[in-house]
Amino acid sequence: MPVVCVWIPAFRLAVARLNKPEVDLDAPLILADKIERGRVVDCTLTAAALGVRPGMTLVQAQAVANEARTVFDDPLADARVWAEVLEALDAASPLVEDDGLGRAFLEMQGIAGDAAGWVRAVHGALRDTDLGARVGCGANRFVAGAAAWRGDGVVCEGDPAAFVAPLPLEVLEIDHGVRERLRLLGVTTLGELAALPHGPFVRRFGTEAAMWHDRARGIDERPLKPRARALRVDRRLYGEGEASSEEQVLFALRTLVGWVVDDLAAAGRRAGRLVLSLECDDGESHVLTTRVAQPTAVPATLFELLRARLEGVTLTAPVTGLRLAAEELASGGVALSLFAASDPDPDAIGIVLARLDAALGEGKALRARVVDGPRIERRFALEPFTLEILATRGPRAEPAPLAAAATLQLRIVPTRPIDVRIFEGAPRFVGSPPQQVVDHAGPWRVEERWWGPATGEGAPLARDEYDVCLDDGALLRIAREGDAWSVRGIYD
Repeated sequence: MPVVCVWIPAFRLAVARLNKPEVDLDAPLILADKIERGRVVDCTLTAAALGVRPGMTLVQAQAVANEARTVFDDPLADARVWAEVLEALDAASPLVEDDGLGRAFLEMQGIAGDAAGWVRAVHGALRDTDLGARVGCGANRFVAGAAAWRGDGVVCEGDPAAFVAPLPLEVLEIDHGVRERLRLLGVTTLGELAALPHGPFVRRFGTEAAMWHDRARGIDERPLKPRARALRVDRRLYGEGEASSEEQVLFALRTLVGWVVDDLAAAGRRAGRLVLSLECDDGESHVLTTRVAQPTAVPATLFELLRARLEGVTLTAPVTGLRLAAEELASGGVALSLFAASDPDPDAIGIVLARLDAALGEGKALRARVVDGPRIERRFALEPFTLEILATRGPRAEPAPLAAAATLQLRIVPTRPIDVRIFEGAPRFVGSPPQQVVDHAGPWRVEERWWGPATGEGAPLARDEYDVCLDDGALLRIAREGDAWSVRGIYD
């Protein structure tokens, strides 16, 4: 199975150079993840020669290479550029495996041409990038990667074992300590590793050594795992004059929705998200994203979602172009149930979400989710409100009576100080004027960041929490930090 490997050495540094053309990759350069307590993500060869290694703290790296320049990684830019590279590689082969930032493999079985032609085709697909990509070709995944490691445009045309034999152990990407142990045995190349007897080598270095031995002989039976493609149905409406009123925009939008639905029906897909772009006469462009509660291809539902999303949008100039894309496509139909009369209507909920996005901004409609945590104020997380696919699997059981199902709900309130009197180690009177504690539970100890003074992450936290029932029927969660007491929650 012929495979082409695309490898971009120091990919994150290459992306940093795209954003900052003044960056010199031949000079000592440190790429860190953040300013405070940052660590080295990558470095140039000249910085590595001074002793810089990925994983070092930024302070350590600047100490060993004080003349090196420091730049900071942008993960969003890394992901965006790498996604563009993968999309470009689709022009060379329909089967592309994403092996992480900076490396990809393409299966060339069935692609017309020879190895040299495949390498040229991949270079042509990447002609608009300036990342210093190396392209190698071999009989399998490992050999193709070894070819790219040797240099750009290298092709293994003979025996894979002889091709990889002169390469150093670093090609295997094994642990540094293992490489040092092998060097003590006089093994520095893949050819010397392949010459070791298989059984004794595996018994000494473990089962993973069997894979190393196969790679050193040019054997790699791993199949490629092609990346999932992000399908998208896209329609545009340009050059048809301009729309200067809301009715004109909605009329054009209804036409565009009809075209997109026709494409979805032809592909047997349903849209999970809509992206609408409006281009105005003054050059402004507005991009609106609409979530679909339950993927659908019903034109009336999609149109109502878009119309709800447009509520509150103010345009300063007539619309000259519309573009509508359907993303997150789902296959098949919608699961229905004979007992779904009491289910919420996903279309109605989707329209409500679209109106919330229009009024509050995209992603501002949040809901709380309960999470585990030692501190009461951290036992929930806010996340964007989404609606999972609604499908009823059968008739619902009758709900339990309220008296049997009802439980007290703890409502977290803003922290406020409160007077508490202690008797025999437990709270006995709470509040001002004081109310007697009829019963209590606790304490529950919360202790965090005891390591803070040593690492500079702040003062440690030590707190005792109690649930107290007062004589007026109130049930409170109170906490003691040192000598101070505060209210943390109220049971409803």
